Amino acid sequence: MRLYPAFLSIAVSAALLVPPGAATADPAEPPHPAVRDFGNGPERNEVAAGVDERQQAGSLRRAPDTESYGLSRDRRYPRQTLLPIPPENPADASVKLGLVPYHAIAPKLNDLQKRSDRVSVEIIGRSHQGRDLYLVTVTAPESLSEAREQSRIRDQIENDPARAAHLVKKYKAPIFVNANIHGNEWEGTDAALRTIEKLATAADSQTAALLARTRLYFNITANPDGRVSGVRANGAGFDLNRDFVTASQPEVRAMRQVMIDTQPVAMIDLHGYVNGTLIEPTTPPHGANYEYDLFIKNTYANGLGMEAAINALGYTPEKDGVQPPQIPFRDSEEGWDDWPPIFTPQYAPFHGTVASHTVEIPLRVNNADYTSQPVAELRRRSAINTDVAAAAIRATYGFVHSRHDQLIADQIEVFRRGAAGEPSKVVPLGIVPGFGPEDVYNTTFPRAYVITGRRSATAAARLVDHLIANDVRVERARKPFRAGGAVYPAGSYVVDMRQPKRGLANVMLEPGEDISPRVDAMYDISGWSHGLLWGATVDGVASGPLNVASKPVKAAAPTGSVPYGRGPLALTVTDAKEVLAVNDLLGQGVAVTWANDGRAIVPAEAREAARTVADRYGVAFLPAGPATGTPLARVRIAAAASADELFTLREMGFAVTPVSTAVLNAGFDWSGTDVLYVSSGLSHAALNPAARTALDAFLATGGVITRGGTGATFNAAAGLLTATAVAGRSDANGVVRVTSPGGPVGTGSPEHSFVYSPRWFTALGAEVRVEQSYAADGPLVSGHWRANADGTGGPEAARGQAAVVSGRDERGAAVVLFGTEPMFRNHPKGLFPQVARALFWSAAVTGATVTTP
Repeated sequence: MRLYPAFLSIAVSAALLVPPGAATADPAEPPHPAVRDFGNGPERNEVAAGVDERQQAGSLRRAPDTESYGLSRDRRYPRQTLLPIPPENPADASVKLGLVPYHAIAPKLNDLQKRSDRVSVEIIGRSHQGRDLYLVTVTAPESLSEAREQSRIRDQIENDPARAAHLVKKYKAPIFVNANIHGNEWEGTDAALRTIEKLATAADSQTAALLARTRLYFNITANPDGRVSGVRANGAGFDLNRDFVTASQPEVRAMRQVMIDTQPVAMIDLHGYVNGTLIEPTTPPHGANYEYDLFIKNTYANGLGMEAAINALGYTPEKDGVQPPQIPFRDSEEGWDDWPPIFTPQYAPFHGTVASHTVEIPLRVNNADYTSQPVAELRRRSAINTDVAAAAIRATYGFVHSRHDQLIADQIEVFRRGAAGEPSKVVPLGIVPGFGPEDVYNTTFPRAYVITGRRSATAAARLVDHLIANDVRVERARKPFRAGGAVYPAGSYVVDMRQPKRGLANVMLEPGEDISPRVDAMYDISGWSHGLLWGATVDGVASGPLNVASKPVKAAAPTGSVPYGRGPLALTVTDAKEVLAVNDLLGQGVAVTWANDGRAIVPAEAREAARTVADRYGVAFLPAGPATGTPLARVRIAAAASADELFTLREMGFAVTPVSTAVLNAGFDWSGTDVLYVSSGLSHAALNPAARTALDAFLATGGVITRGGTGATFNAAAGLLTATAVAGRSDANGVVRVTSPGGPVGTGSPEHSFVYSPRWFTALGAEVRVEQSYAADGPLVSGHWRANADGTGGPEAARGQAAVVSGRDERGAAVVLFGTEPMFRNHPKGLFPQVARALFWSAAVTGATVTTP
């Protein structure tokens, strides 16, 4: 039996229980009590977002000027880099805590490289705001031939397990330490720097033995933008520790490539703040695509070792305010799970990591404490936190050193099972103390997946490129073939599931699972599916022979085309790249018209411009025939929206001005706006009289798009569409089946959508059209959606109900209400065009005018 109450009572007071779904839940709504983020802040803004080659020691190689991801191959160690020094920034939020500010990291690393041939530094990319990302490698020096041998063994571990098994003792076990992924959880960076200096300068035989058999990789600050500003998110407003299977942000793409290139056997991700220190492994549900027997035995053992190392520091509740560490797997029933692969430690196992942890250091120094506590107290806490994080690092490299051969053998076994196509292994009960039936989660791996462009060749190409970027192997058929009872054309893409990283392929492409019956509380999202939500057609081939004449691909084939002829062209907007193409044409002044069937019509005289965007974005134009439409203009959006929505709208090429209640109350010039988008940070009731008058004047000629509870409340308060919004349970989320009967927004939509804190609309007025409804079957496909305690808000109540509606209000405003989450964290790519169609339709029917690009 697990000790559930101890976890929540020690970890955090009830006042700090904030839903990770603050990502999409609205601030006026109470969170479901089981869902929390330990006071680390919402996943989205609740106000309008955006308002504002070395050869010898002592000779450093100058850092490259261009952005790159990953490590160099075939270079000796040390491989030292003369890092450029950022300007000093006294306002860096780290300074107040007595920690190392970002501008002081590069000088410190340059100095360590000069002092020690154990230290190498490479720039692995740049942050959203352009700051360098530093990867430090600490290991015993290697000649070029020795470094190449390590690369060969690493490749054999993944691709030739029988040969690799004989080379275990020659291989340096890789360890990855990821620090400061949340910008205002600072001390992991300082602990990493302390550890690097200690290992670099220690003269004892134990350190020499450690570095002869390991490589330690340190991502010094995964989020320098947030570190400097003292905020959780990066410079684009994204929580980087929710982005790993989307990889929308450059910092995440850099971390992803590091894990591919280094293939760590163990990793720790240093966070804060939970008192006592929280050390994974996690509660159920457990990710079904892991080789969990190999994972849990190692992760639990290292967790116990970190616990012992932290306790040995001697900090106590009475003297220091530091509670004993806690391990969710051992001490909790549910609520801190490893189900979604969106977090760093939950993504790493797909690249062979067999001991992977989040570590939450104990004493809070961010948020309200940062501003309310005396500097001396903050620095006392940060010093303790740095000690705790450093102890976790020491315990982890000690664990890897002591279990070197077994950890490498377990990594080999992960990849061997995948390549052999073995069934998902059922973990024996009691494999570690407390592992019971509630911990057993398995999947059925299909024989293959086939990806086609039946619905969108552009979307298929994007998905293929994404899989390849994640080190999933994809092949392209040279001839037509039959698989799973279906016939597929030449050019179809095949993901053979007999490959080393089949777990990662499956976790992205499978529909997922409805886990609502098994647990009541989840830490974050529970459903996702690139196969269902990214716009491509993805078919699973359950079993049988796979006889395909194919060749491996390193990138998807080009998809852009313009047909021969002289007439007008049509572009069906079913993918975000097609939205980009339309906005590009509009920006060039092309006279595009918008048809209600979701097509953009391009005049014959703009064929050359069409060819350019077809090649640039990989979109396919078709003959338009006799189609007509409403003249379309470049849509200018005022958006009271979350950071991920702003990012996604801009990514599609829209011109977006962030607004909020405060911005409107200060006097906003509506003359440059065609459509108002409302999902967060705008309360109609809180507008002053002048702001309401100006808004009403805009509504006589402009359009409105809303999402979620804030949007629904705005719709009612502004008297737009006649519709009653009904809320599902606030933490419900996942992939849902939908039906789209037609209309300017629903036409061309996929058969699946995504929800978080879902809404549906009832009591619809005569002016309201249903663009999309929740299916009568389900509607939940994968994720977690239970009813509230009183029986309301469950998936059964949503069946057949309107999920997206449109209409014209009595003033003439063209309005669309979304109860779904079509831009959630920039992930459901196949849903983005639905938002774009809403914007194009709303602007077109209200007469938006062409503006200068």
